[in-house]
Amino acid sequence: MNIGVIVFPGSNCDHDAYHVTRHVFGLNTRFVWHKEAQLGDLDLVIVPGGFSYGDYLRAGAVARFSPITERIVAFARRGGLVLGICNGFQVLCESGLLPGVLTRNTSLRFVCKWVHLRVEHTTAFTSAMTPGQVIRMPVAHGEGNYYASQPVLDGLEAAGQVAFRYCEADGSVTDPANPNGSARNIAGITNPEGNVLGMMPHPERCAEQVLGGADGALIFQSLLAHVTRRLVTSGA
Repeated sequence: MNIGVIVFPGSNCDHDAYHVTRHVFGLNTRFVWHKEAQLGDLDLVIVPGGFSYGDYLRAGAVARFSPITERIVAFARRGGLVLGICNGFQVLCESGLLPGVLTRNTSLRFVCKWVHLRVEHTTAFTSAMTPGQVIRMPVAHGEGNYYASQPVLDGLEAAGQVAFRYCEADGSVTDPANPNGSARNIAGITNPEGNVLGMMPHPERCAEQVLGGADGALIFQSLLAHVTRRLVTSGA
């Protein structure tokens, strides 16, 4: 499995993502600088968290025009797997790969804490989990408030594109469990084809027990299993 971790000016979770895929899972991983002309032979692109281009204008807005973003969009539209984490989620929305936008937290404060997430649907990113399962991950963002129009939200629900929802430890979806005011407690969504996931929580920061929890490893286990099945099916 070949993985590329995008590096924008201002990225600060790129090394976290690299560490998990390269050192925890032993997968072939390389950094992809934002000015590179091609992605190369990759199975997964990770758009990591941070403050791409200093979050000027709004989070992810300038990264939308980065040379590598055009390659990521083309890669995704060919069926390639793309995982956008935190600022990466913001970039994917700005690029049009995912609907909606991430706005300022309703508290107008930066939020950094552990949260519970309910797995809503089985996708390439969640196949190691079951719908309804509650997992625990950290968030760290100032603009994580997911917003979309009611018709778009209804469409996401109907198409099974809501991947994760903020919830209580028992799985109940409540306002207090929502750290940023996101519509319908949405913490992560996929595109209609299911090969692109954007999520605000950080799975790369909780893939080892030494960090206080390892539920994030389930995301990477799911992706590895998906790519392995695809390679077996294709005979590669």
